[in-house]
Amino acid sequence: MPKLQGFEFWSRTLRGARHVVAPMVDQSELAWRLLSRRHGAQLCYTPMLHAQVFVRDANYRKENLYCEVCPEDRPLIVQFCANDPEVFVQAALLAQDYCDAIDLNLGCPQMIAKRGHYGAFLQDEWDLLQRMILLAHEKLSVPVTCKIRVFPEIDKTVRYAQMLEKAGCQLLTVHGRTKEQKGPLSGAASWEHIKAVRKAVAIPVFANGNIQCLQDVERCLRDTGVQGVMSAEGNLHNPALFEGRSPAVWELAEEYLDIVREHPCPLSYVRAHLFKLWHHTLQVYQQLREELAKVKTLEGIAAVSQELKLRCQAGAGAGGSLALRGVRARGHDQGLGLLQEEISRQEGAKPTGDLPFHWICQPYIRPGPREGSKERAGARSKRALEEEECGTEVLSKNKQKKQLRNPHKTFDPSLKPKYAKCDQCGNPKGNRCVFSLCRGCCKKRASKETADCPGHGLLFKTKLEKSLAWKEAQPGLQEPQPAAPGTPGGFSEVMGSALA
Repeated sequence: MPKLQGFEFWSRTLRGARHVVAPMVDQSELAWRLLSRRHGAQLCYTPMLHAQVFVRDANYRKENLYCEVCPEDRPLIVQFCANDPEVFVQAALLAQDYCDAIDLNLGCPQMIAKRGHYGAFLQDEWDLLQRMILLAHEKLSVPVTCKIRVFPEIDKTVRYAQMLEKAGCQLLTVHGRTKEQKGPLSGAASWEHIKAVRKAVAIPVFANGNIQCLQDVERCLRDTGVQGVMSAEGNLHNPALFEGRSPAVWELAEEYLDIVREHPCPLSYVRAHLFKLWHHTLQVYQQLREELAKVKTLEGIAAVSQELKLRCQAGAGAGGSLALRGVRARGHDQGLGLLQEEISRQEGAKPTGDLPFHWICQPYIRPGPREGSKERAGARSKRALEEEECGTEVLSKNKQKKQLRNPHKTFDPSLKPKYAKCDQCGNPKGNRCVFSLCRGCCKKRASKETADCPGHGLLFKTKLEKSLAWKEAQPGLQEPQPAAPGTPGGFSEVMGSALA
Protein backbone atom coordinates (compact mmCIF):
# COMPACT_ATOMS: atom_id res chain seq x y z
CA MET A 1 0.00 0.00 0.00
CA PRO A 2 1.50 3.40 -0.98
CA LYS A 3 2.36 5.82 1.77
CA LEU A 4 -0.37 8.42 2.35
CA GLN A 5 0.66 12.05 2.12
CA GLY A 6 -0.57 15.48 3.13
CA PHE A 7 -4.30 15.91 3.60
CA GLU A 8 -5.02 12.29 2.72
CA PHE A 9 -2.71 11.22 5.56
CA TRP A 10 -4.42 13.64 7.96
CA SER A 11 -7.97 12.67 7.03
CA ARG A 12 -7.51 8.89 6.77
CA THR A 13 -4.63 7.87 9.05
CA LEU A 14 -5.07 10.62 11.66
CA ARG A 15 -8.88 10.50 11.22
CA GLY A 16 -9.10 14.26 10.72
CA ALA A 17 -7.75 14.94 14.23
CA ARG A 18 -8.40 18.48 15.49
CA HIS A 19 -7.67 18.08 19.20
CA VAL A 20 -4.01 17.17 19.72
CA VAL A 21 -1.89 16.49 22.83
CA ALA A 22 1.65 17.80 22.43
CA PRO A 23 4.89 15.83 22.78
CA MET A 24 6.15 16.60 26.31
CA VAL A 25 9.35 15.22 27.82
CA ASP A 26 8.50 12.78 30.65
CA GLN A 27 4.86 13.99 30.59
CA SER A 28 3.06 12.56 27.55
CA GLU A 29 3.66 8.93 28.51
CA LEU A 30 1.16 6.17 27.71
CA ALA A 31 -0.96 6.55 30.88
CA TRP A 32 -1.39 10.30 30.32
CA ARG A 33 -2.17 9.81 26.64
CA LEU A 34 -4.90 7.32 27.50
CA LEU A 35 -6.39 9.74 30.05
CA SER A 36 -6.34 12.56 27.50
CA ARG A 37 -7.96 10.39 24.83
CA ARG A 38 -10.82 9.55 27.21
CA HIS A 39 -11.50 13.27 27.52
CA GLY A 40 -11.53 14.52 23.96
CA ALA A 41 -7.98 14.21 22.60
CA GLN A 42 -8.01 12.74 19.07
CA LEU A 43 -4.27 12.49 18.44
CA CYS A 44 -1.29 12.18 20.79
CA TYR A 45 2.48 12.39 20.45
CA THR A 46 5.03 10.44 22.46
CA PRO A 47 7.45 12.39 24.63
CA MET A 48 10.46 13.68 22.71
CA LEU A 49 12.89 10.77 22.28
CA HIS A 50 16.62 11.15 21.64
CA ALA A 51 17.35 9.51 18.28
CA GLN A 52 20.93 8.51 19.05
CA VAL A 53 20.00 6.92 22.38
CA PHE A 54 17.02 5.19 20.76
CA VAL A 55 19.34 3.57 18.20
CA ARG A 56 21.97 2.31 20.62
CA ASP A 57 19.93 1.42 23.75
CA ALA A 58 17.43 -1.44 23.61
CA ASN A 59 16.17 -0.67 27.12
CA TYR A 60 15.42 2.92 26.11
CA ARG A 61 13.35 1.64 23.18
CA LYS A 62 11.50 -0.80 25.40
CA GLU A 63 10.74 1.74 28.12
CA ASN A 64 9.53 4.46 25.77
CA LEU A 65 7.83 2.67 22.89
CA TYR A 66 8.10 -1.11 22.93
CA CYS A 67 6.61 -1.56 26.41
CA GLU A 68 3.29 -3.04 25.24
CA VAL A 69 0.82 -3.05 22.39
CA CYS A 70 -2.07 -0.71 23.16
CA PRO A 71 -4.60 -0.49 20.30
CA GLU A 72 -6.50 2.40 21.92
CA ASP A 73 -3.34 4.54 21.84
CA ARG A 74 -3.74 5.34 18.15
CA PRO A 75 -3.32 7.41 16.11
CA LEU A 76 0.12 8.09 17.56
CA ILE A 77 3.10 10.12 16.33
CA VAL A 78 6.60 9.42 17.67
CA GLN A 79 8.80 12.50 18.04
CA PHE A 80 12.60 12.44 17.85
CA CYS A 81 15.25 15.07 18.38
CA ALA A 82 18.24 14.61 16.09
CA ASN A 83 20.88 16.51 14.16
CA ASP A 84 22.23 13.76 11.89
CA PRO A 85 20.22 12.45 8.90
CA GLU A 86 21.49 8.87 9.16
CA VAL A 87 20.88 8.61 12.91
CA PHE A 88 17.42 10.15 12.59
CA VAL A 89 16.42 7.65 9.91
CA GLN A 90 17.88 4.69 11.83
CA ALA A 91 15.82 5.63 14.89
CA ALA A 92 12.72 6.21 12.78
CA LEU A 93 13.06 2.80 11.11
CA LEU A 94 13.12 1.16 14.54
CA ALA A 95 9.97 3.07 15.57
CA GLN A 96 7.83 3.17 12.43
CA ASP A 97 6.01 -0.11 13.07
CA TYR A 98 4.69 1.23 16.39
CA CYS A 99 3.21 4.53 15.23
CA ASP A 100 1.46 6.39 12.41
CA ALA A 101 4.13 9.02 11.67
CA ILE A 102 7.58 10.20 12.75
CA ASP A 103 8.00 13.82 13.91
CA LEU A 104 11.26 15.78 13.92
CA ASN A 105 11.52 18.16 16.86
CA LEU A 106 12.53 21.60 15.61
CA GLY A 107 10.79 23.49 18.40
CA CYS A 108 12.50 22.74 21.73
CA PRO A 109 13.96 26.05 23.03
CA GLN A 110 15.56 24.75 26.24
CA MET A 111 19.23 25.02 27.16
CA ILE A 112 19.66 21.24 26.90
CA ALA A 113 18.61 21.48 23.24
CA LYS A 114 21.19 24.20 22.66
CA ARG A 115 23.94 22.09 24.24
CA GLY A 116 22.83 18.99 22.30
CA HIS A 117 22.39 20.99 19.08
CA TYR A 118 18.83 20.00 18.27
CA GLY A 119 15.28 21.37 18.48
CA ALA A 120 14.79 25.05 17.72
CA PHE A 121 18.56 25.54 17.54
CA LEU A 122 18.61 23.87 14.11
CA GLN A 123 16.16 26.35 12.56
CA ASP A 124 18.93 28.28 10.77
CA GLU A 125 20.54 25.15 9.25
CA TRP A 126 18.20 24.72 6.30
CA ASP A 127 20.56 22.51 4.24
CA LEU A 128 20.87 20.02 7.12
CA LEU A 129 17.10 20.00 7.72
CA GLN A 130 16.40 19.44 4.03
CA ARG A 131 18.70 16.41 4.01
CA MET A 132 17.12 15.00 7.18
CA ILE A 133 13.54 15.33 5.97
CA LEU A 134 14.31 14.19 2.43
CA LEU A 135 16.13 11.04 3.58
CA ALA A 136 13.37 10.17 6.07
CA HIS A 137 10.68 10.76 3.43
CA GLU A 138 12.49 8.38 1.05
CA LYS A 139 13.29 5.61 3.54
CA LEU A 140 10.30 5.42 5.88
CA SER A 141 7.04 3.57 5.35
CA VAL A 142 5.18 6.21 7.41
CA PRO A 143 5.02 9.99 6.81
CA VAL A 144 7.49 12.40 8.38
CA THR A 145 6.18 15.53 10.15
CA CYS A 146 7.81 18.52 11.85
CA LYS A 147 7.12 20.74 14.85
CA ILE A 148 8.69 24.20 14.56
CA ARG A 149 8.89 27.57 16.26
CA VAL A 150 8.53 30.79 14.33
CA PHE A 151 11.07 33.43 13.39
CA PRO A 152 10.33 37.04 14.40
CA GLU A 153 9.68 37.80 10.73
CA ILE A 154 6.53 36.32 9.22
CA ASP A 155 8.00 36.08 5.70
CA LYS A 156 11.05 34.12 6.92
CA THR A 157 8.76 31.77 8.88
CA VAL A 158 6.72 31.17 5.72
CA ARG A 159 9.84 30.42 3.66
CA TYR A 160 11.04 28.06 6.42
CA ALA A 161 7.73 26.15 6.33
CA GLN A 162 7.77 25.96 2.53
CA MET A 163 11.32 24.58 2.60
CA LEU A 164 10.27 21.79 4.98
CA GLU A 165 7.21 21.01 2.85
CA LYS A 166 9.32 20.79 -0.29
CA ALA A 167 11.78 18.43 1.46
CA GLY A 168 8.97 15.97 2.22
CA CYS A 169 7.26 17.08 5.45
CA GLN A 170 3.63 15.88 5.35
CA LEU A 171 2.23 17.79 8.34
CA LEU A 172 3.53 20.86 10.13
CA THR A 173 2.91 21.94 13.72
CA VAL A 174 3.68 25.63 14.26
CA HIS A 175 4.30 26.93 17.77
CA GLY A 176 3.66 30.65 17.48
CA ARG A 177 6.59 31.70 19.65
CA THR A 178 10.25 32.26 18.84
CA LYS A 179 12.95 30.16 20.49
CA GLU A 180 13.73 33.10 22.81
CA GLN A 181 10.15 33.10 24.16
CA LYS A 182 10.26 30.60 27.02
CA GLY A 183 9.70 30.47 30.78
CA PRO A 184 8.77 33.85 32.26
CA LEU A 185 9.57 35.47 28.89
CA SER A 186 7.03 33.35 26.97
CA GLY A 187 4.49 36.06 26.20
CA ALA A 188 1.67 35.44 23.76
CA ALA A 189 2.03 33.16 20.75
CA SER A 190 1.53 34.82 17.38
CA TRP A 191 -1.43 33.34 15.56
CA GLU A 192 -0.66 35.73 12.68
CA HIS A 193 2.51 33.73 11.95
CA ILE A 194 0.51 30.48 12.06
CA LYS A 195 -2.20 31.88 9.77
CA ALA A 196 0.42 33.00 7.24
CA VAL A 197 2.04 29.54 7.21
CA ARG A 198 -1.32 27.85 6.78
CA LYS A 199 -2.07 29.98 3.71
CA ALA A 200 1.38 29.38 2.20
CA VAL A 201 1.63 25.56 2.35
CA ALA A 202 -0.40 22.74 0.82
CA ILE A 203 -0.07 20.33 3.76
CA PRO A 204 -2.09 20.16 7.02
CA VAL A 205 -1.03 22.56 9.79
CA PHE A 206 -1.53 22.30 13.54
CA ALA A 207 -1.39 25.41 15.75
CA ASN A 208 0.27 25.49 19.16
CA GLY A 209 0.22 28.30 21.72
CA ASN A 210 -2.33 30.34 23.77
CA ILE A 211 -4.63 27.34 24.37
CA GLN A 212 -6.18 27.33 27.86
CA CYS A 213 -9.80 26.26 27.27
CA LEU A 214 -12.08 24.89 24.56
CA GLN A 215 -13.10 28.38 23.48
CA ASP A 216 -9.43 29.10 22.69
CA VAL A 217 -9.35 25.95 20.54
CA GLU A 218 -12.43 26.99 18.58
CA ARG A 219 -11.21 30.56 18.18
CA CYS A 220 -7.79 29.38 16.98
CA LEU A 221 -9.33 27.06 14.39
CA ARG A 222 -11.53 29.92 13.18
CA ASP A 223 -8.89 32.67 13.15
CA THR A 224 -5.97 30.71 11.65
CA GLY A 225 -7.71 28.18 9.41
CA VAL A 226 -5.51 25.33 10.68
CA GLN A 227 -6.59 21.68 10.63
CA GLY A 228 -5.92 21.04 14.33
CA VAL A 229 -4.90 22.63 17.62
CA MET A 230 -2.20 21.25 19.92
CA SER A 231 -2.14 21.80 23.67
CA ALA A 232 0.72 21.20 26.10
CA GLU A 233 0.53 23.13 29.37
CA GLY A 234 -3.23 23.58 29.10
CA ASN A 235 -3.64 19.81 28.80
CA LEU A 236 -1.39 19.15 31.81
CA HIS A 237 -3.51 21.36 34.09
CA ASN A 238 -6.83 20.18 32.64
CA PRO A 239 -6.85 16.92 30.64
CA ALA A 240 -10.57 17.50 29.99
CA LEU A 241 -9.81 20.76 28.15
CA PHE A 242 -10.94 19.37 24.77
CA GLU A 243 -14.29 18.36 26.33
CA GLY A 244 -14.93 21.92 27.44
CA ARG A 245 -15.14 20.84 31.09
CA SER A 246 -13.36 21.85 34.28
CA PRO A 247 -14.02 18.89 36.58
CA ALA A 248 -12.89 18.60 40.17
CA VAL A 249 -9.18 17.83 40.24
CA TRP A 250 -9.63 14.65 42.26
CA GLU A 251 -11.83 13.12 39.55
CA LEU A 252 -9.05 13.22 36.97
CA ALA A 253 -6.31 12.51 39.51
CA GLU A 254 -8.05 9.30 40.61
CA GLU A 255 -8.74 8.27 37.02
CA TYR A 256 -5.10 8.87 36.06
CA LEU A 257 -3.81 6.84 39.03
CA ASP A 258 -6.08 3.95 38.03
CA ILE A 259 -4.59 4.01 34.51
CA VAL A 260 -1.05 4.10 35.93
CA ARG A 261 -1.77 0.95 37.92
CA GLU A 262 -2.67 -0.75 34.65
CA HIS A 263 0.09 0.87 32.57
CA PRO A 264 2.97 1.64 34.99
CA CYS A 265 5.38 4.50 34.43
CA PRO A 266 8.20 6.07 36.50
CA LEU A 267 7.03 7.58 39.77
CA SER A 268 8.60 10.91 38.83
CA TYR A 269 6.14 11.21 35.92
CA VAL A 270 3.16 10.55 38.21
CA ARG A 271 4.34 13.05 40.81
CA ALA A 272 4.90 15.72 38.15
CA HIS A 273 1.39 15.23 36.77
CA LEU A 274 -0.21 15.53 40.21
CA PHE A 275 1.80 18.65 40.97
CA LYS A 276 0.26 20.26 37.88
CA LEU A 277 -3.26 18.94 38.45
CA TRP A 278 -3.22 20.08 42.09
CA HIS A 279 -1.17 23.22 41.38
CA HIS A 280 -3.69 25.78 42.68
CA THR A 281 -4.74 23.65 45.66
CA LEU A 282 -1.13 23.12 46.73
CA GLN A 283 -0.75 26.87 47.07
CA VAL A 284 -3.27 26.56 49.92
CA TYR A 285 -2.05 23.31 51.52
CA GLN A 286 1.71 23.81 51.52
CA GLN A 287 2.34 20.94 53.92
CA LEU A 288 0.75 18.45 51.55
CA ARG A 289 2.91 19.86 48.78
CA GLU A 290 5.98 18.81 50.76
CA GLU A 291 4.48 15.38 51.43
CA LEU A 292 3.76 14.86 47.73
CA ALA A 293 7.38 15.74 46.96
CA LYS A 294 8.77 13.24 49.49
CA VAL A 295 6.50 10.21 49.03
CA LYS A 296 8.24 7.17 47.48
CA THR A 297 5.41 4.89 46.30
CA LEU A 298 2.41 5.10 44.01
CA GLU A 299 0.05 4.30 46.88
CA GLY A 300 1.71 7.05 48.91
CA ILE A 301 1.02 9.53 46.11
CA ALA A 302 -2.57 8.31 45.94
CA ALA A 303 -2.91 8.84 49.71
CA VAL A 304 -1.72 12.47 49.45
CA SER A 305 -4.15 13.04 46.58
CA GLN A 306 -6.97 11.56 48.68
CA GLU A 307 -6.11 13.86 51.59
CA LEU A 308 -6.19 16.86 49.25
CA LYS A 309 -9.62 15.73 48.03
CA LEU A 310 -11.00 15.44 51.58
CA ARG A 311 -9.71 18.88 52.55
CA CYS A 312 -11.16 20.47 49.41
CA GLN A 313 -14.54 18.84 49.93
CA ALA A 314 -14.59 19.91 53.57
CA GLY A 315 -13.68 23.49 52.69
CA ALA A 316 -15.88 23.91 49.63
CA GLY A 317 -19.16 24.52 51.47
CA ALA A 318 -22.63 24.60 49.98
CA GLY A 319 -21.87 27.33 47.47
CA GLY A 320 -18.79 25.55 46.24
CA SER A 321 -20.72 22.30 45.82
CA LEU A 322 -23.43 24.10 43.86
CA ALA A 323 -20.83 25.72 41.65
CA LEU A 324 -19.03 22.43 41.14
CA ARG A 325 -22.26 20.85 39.92
CA GLY A 326 -22.65 23.80 37.58
CA VAL A 327 -19.17 23.22 36.15
CA ARG A 328 -19.96 19.57 35.57
CA ALA A 329 -23.36 20.23 34.00
CA ARG A 330 -22.77 23.38 31.97
CA GLY A 331 -19.21 23.04 30.77
CA HIS A 332 -16.11 25.15 31.33
CA ASP A 333 -17.20 28.72 30.63
CA GLN A 334 -20.74 28.68 32.04
CA GLY A 335 -19.59 26.69 35.05
CA LEU A 336 -16.78 29.10 35.82
CA GLY A 337 -19.25 31.95 35.47
CA LEU A 338 -21.37 30.30 38.16
CA LEU A 339 -18.30 30.02 40.36
CA GLN A 340 -17.61 33.72 39.96
CA GLU A 341 -21.20 34.63 40.76
CA GLU A 342 -21.14 32.47 43.89
CA ILE A 343 -17.90 33.93 45.22
CA SER A 344 -19.12 37.45 44.48
CA ARG A 345 -22.39 36.80 46.30
CA GLN A 346 -20.50 35.47 49.34
CA GLU A 347 -18.05 38.35 49.49
CA GLY A 348 -20.25 41.15 48.10
CA ALA A 349 -17.56 41.97 45.57
CA LYS A 350 -17.40 42.30 41.82
CA PRO A 351 -16.01 39.39 39.79
CA THR A 352 -12.28 39.92 39.27
CA GLY A 353 -11.54 37.30 36.66
CA ASP A 354 -9.59 35.17 39.14
CA LEU A 355 -10.58 31.56 39.84
CA PRO A 356 -11.13 31.35 43.62
CA PHE A 357 -12.12 27.67 43.66
CA HIS A 358 -8.71 26.07 43.63
CA TRP A 359 -10.02 22.50 43.52
CA ILE A 360 -11.25 22.52 39.92
CA CYS A 361 -9.08 21.99 36.84
CA GLN A 362 -8.20 25.43 35.56
CA PRO A 363 -5.49 27.17 33.54
CA TYR A 364 -2.14 28.12 34.95
CA ILE A 365 -1.18 31.67 34.01
CA ARG A 366 2.60 31.83 33.76
CA PRO A 367 3.95 34.88 35.64
CA GLY A 368 5.94 37.45 33.73
CA PRO A 369 9.56 38.37 34.43
CA ARG A 370 10.26 39.92 37.82
CA GLU A 371 10.89 43.61 37.89
CA GLY A 372 14.06 44.66 39.61
CA SER A 373 16.48 47.51 39.81
CA LYS A 374 17.96 49.18 36.76
CA GLU A 375 21.03 46.99 37.04
CA ARG A 376 18.88 43.83 37.04
CA ALA A 377 16.39 45.04 34.45
CA GLY A 378 15.93 43.07 31.27
CA ALA A 379 15.72 39.40 30.43
CA ARG A 380 17.63 36.93 32.60
CA SER A 381 17.89 33.29 31.83
CA LYS A 382 17.72 30.67 34.56
CA ARG A 383 21.37 29.79 33.95
CA ALA A 384 22.41 33.44 34.18
CA LEU A 385 20.59 33.84 37.49
CA GLU A 386 22.22 30.69 38.85
CA GLU A 387 25.67 31.91 37.85
CA GLU A 388 24.96 35.30 39.40
CA GLU A 389 24.06 33.65 42.69
CA CYS A 390 27.15 31.45 42.80
CA GLY A 391 29.19 34.00 44.72
CA THR A 392 26.47 34.59 47.31
CA GLU A 393 24.88 32.51 50.04
CA VAL A 394 21.78 31.91 47.90
CA LEU A 395 22.17 28.46 46.33
CA SER A 396 19.68 26.12 44.72
CA LYS A 397 18.54 23.12 46.75
CA ASN A 398 20.59 20.81 44.55
CA LYS A 399 23.75 22.84 45.14
CA GLN A 400 23.05 23.02 48.86
CA LYS A 401 22.92 19.21 48.97
CA LYS A 402 26.24 19.00 47.13
CA GLN A 403 27.78 21.45 49.57
CA LEU A 404 26.56 19.37 52.52
CA ARG A 405 28.36 16.36 51.09
CA ASN A 406 31.49 18.39 50.38
CA PRO A 407 31.82 21.55 52.54
CA HIS A 408 34.84 22.72 50.52
CA LYS A 409 32.95 22.67 47.20
CA THR A 410 32.58 26.03 45.51
CA PHE A 411 30.20 27.09 42.75
CA ASP A 412 32.01 30.29 41.85
CA PRO A 413 32.84 29.91 38.13
CA SER A 414 35.91 32.13 38.51
CA LEU A 415 37.42 29.59 40.91
CA LYS A 416 36.77 26.53 38.80
CA PRO A 417 39.91 25.09 37.19
CA LYS A 418 40.14 25.46 33.43
CA TYR A 419 41.07 22.32 31.51
CA ALA A 420 42.46 22.09 28.02
CA LYS A 421 40.39 19.87 25.72
CA CYS A 422 41.38 16.54 24.22
CA ASP A 423 42.32 16.92 20.54
CA GLN A 424 39.98 14.09 19.54
CA CYS A 425 36.85 13.99 21.71
CA GLY A 426 36.68 17.34 23.51
CA ASN A 427 36.90 15.92 27.05
CA PRO A 428 39.52 17.42 29.40
CA LYS A 429 42.95 16.16 28.38
CA GLY A 430 45.62 14.92 30.77
CA ASN A 431 48.03 17.66 31.81
CA ARG A 432 51.02 15.31 31.37
CA CYS A 433 49.76 13.25 28.46
CA VAL A 434 52.43 12.89 25.76
CA PHE A 435 49.71 12.83 23.07
CA SER A 436 47.64 15.73 24.49
CA LEU A 437 44.60 13.46 24.84
CA CYS A 438 42.16 12.38 27.51
CA ARG A 439 42.84 9.00 29.14
CA GLY A 440 40.39 7.06 26.95
CA CYS A 441 41.76 8.38 23.67
CA CYS A 442 45.33 8.10 24.97
CA LYS A 443 44.83 4.42 25.83
CA LYS A 444 43.55 3.63 22.33
CA ARG A 445 46.45 5.39 20.64
CA ALA A 446 49.14 4.04 22.97
CA SER A 447 47.84 0.49 22.47
CA LYS A 448 47.72 0.86 18.70
CA GLU A 449 51.23 2.33 18.48
CA THR A 450 52.69 0.22 21.35
CA ALA A 451 53.82 3.41 23.07
CA ASP A 452 54.13 4.70 26.63
CA CYS A 453 52.34 7.59 28.29
CA PRO A 454 53.74 8.06 31.83
CA GLY A 455 51.26 10.84 32.44
CA HIS A 456 48.36 8.38 32.28
CA GLY A 457 50.35 5.42 33.63
CA LEU A 458 50.09 3.54 30.32
CA LEU A 459 53.26 1.49 29.63
CA PHE A 460 52.55 -0.67 26.56
CA LYS A 461 56.08 -0.28 25.09
CA THR A 462 57.85 -0.90 28.40
CA LYS A 463 55.83 -4.02 29.15
CA LEU A 464 56.49 -5.42 25.67
CA GLU A 465 60.24 -4.84 26.01
CA LYS A 466 60.29 -6.53 29.42
CA SER A 467 58.36 -9.50 28.02
CA LEU A 468 60.81 -9.94 25.15
CA ALA A 469 63.84 -9.61 27.46
CA TRP A 470 62.45 -12.24 29.79
CA LYS A 471 61.91 -14.69 26.91
CA GLU A 472 65.49 -14.17 25.69
CA ALA A 473 66.76 -14.94 29.19
CA GLN A 474 65.06 -18.37 29.11
CA PRO A 475 67.12 -20.52 26.63
CA GLY A 476 65.01 -23.65 27.11
CA LEU A 477 61.76 -21.84 26.53
CA GLN A 478 60.36 -22.48 23.06
CA GLU A 479 57.22 -21.24 21.49
CA PRO A 480 54.60 -24.06 21.37
CA GLN A 481 54.12 -25.37 17.84
CA PRO A 482 50.75 -26.79 16.74
CA ALA A 483 50.92 -30.52 16.07
CA ALA A 484 50.18 -31.73 12.56
CA PRO A 485 47.07 -33.89 12.15
CA GLY A 486 47.77 -37.57 12.86
CA THR A 487 51.18 -36.98 14.43
CA PRO A 488 52.05 -37.60 18.07
CA GLY A 489 52.64 -34.74 20.38
CA GLY A 490 49.18 -33.24 20.19
CA PHE A 491 47.47 -32.09 23.36
CA SER A 492 45.35 -35.25 23.67
CA GLU A 493 48.31 -37.60 23.28
CA VAL A 494 50.48 -35.67 25.73
CA MET A 495 47.71 -35.75 28.32
CA GLY A 496 47.13 -39.45 27.61
CA SER A 497 50.80 -40.26 28.18
CA ALA A 498 50.86 -38.26 31.36
CA LEU A 499 47.84 -40.08 32.70
CA ALA A 500 49.36 -43.46 31.74
